[in-house]
Amino acid sequence: MLWRHGQTTWNVERRFQGQSDVPLNDAGVAQAVAAARLLAALRPAAIFSSDLSRASRTADELARLTGLPVQFDKDLRERNGGKWEGLNDREMREQFPAEYAAWMPPDGESVQAVGERAALAFERVAEGLAPGSLAVIVSHGAAIGTGLSRLLGLPEQDRVLGALSNCCWSVVGRRGGRWRLLEHNVGRLPEPVPDEVRA
Repeated sequence: MLWRHGQTTWNVERRFQGQSDVPLNDAGVAQAVAAARLLAALRPAAIFSSDLSRASRTADELARLTGLPVQFDKDLRERNGGKWEGLNDREMREQFPAEYAAWMPPDGESVQAVGERAALAFERVAEGLAPGSLAVIVSHGAAIGTGLSRLLGLPEQDRVLGALSNCCWSVVGRRGGRWRLLEHNVGRLPEPVPDEVRA
């Protein structure tokens, strides 16, 4: 299970977080608490996490309910955004137009590099699991998306799979040596329509 961390202020402001250590905001903590209750019911055998605080704080909620230790892996970190970190979309476009067009942050990490790094981490976790058991990996949107694309043999650059929402997860499994996507962007329901709109 690949679980994206809860919401941060930079998520709300649509800033490129990368490996900047931005903490969860209050909404992100509440998301982690609610999602952890659902995931704990699945009786995971292990919890792995990026060492960045927004991921580790999310993982802590599941660890608290299950009693499992959180095992940290720096390869589960978000894409290094170089000079883009802390900037919003408009600022990136204006300050680095050529790099933005190529979606390659100056002094940052390529899509292919983060995809390979994350996919290798996912593989390491899977290799250490007993057959039929579940590991929860807490990571970040781009790391999960590109790593998952690499596992499934999809082009990382095209992001064929939709992005994960904060505190949502994807479920993957292997059969006959091949990875399969079993569920994607789980954990979020649409907001209810207010009564005045229904009338």
